[in-house]
Amino acid sequence: MKPLKEKISVTIDGDVLESIKTLAEEDDRSLSQYINLVLKEHLKSKEK
Repeated sequence: MKPLKEKISVTIDGDVLESIKTLAEEDDRSLSQYINLVLKEHLKSKEK
């Protein structure tokens, strides 16, 4: 069973948001899916 997702609200700089939107589109993912993926990868790298 997939873990439940939580909804949050964050404030992101406009230039960062535009870059993330572009990368998400190139990866054929929604903005939310892409941000989640990037955060998971960042957390993995911090655990090492």
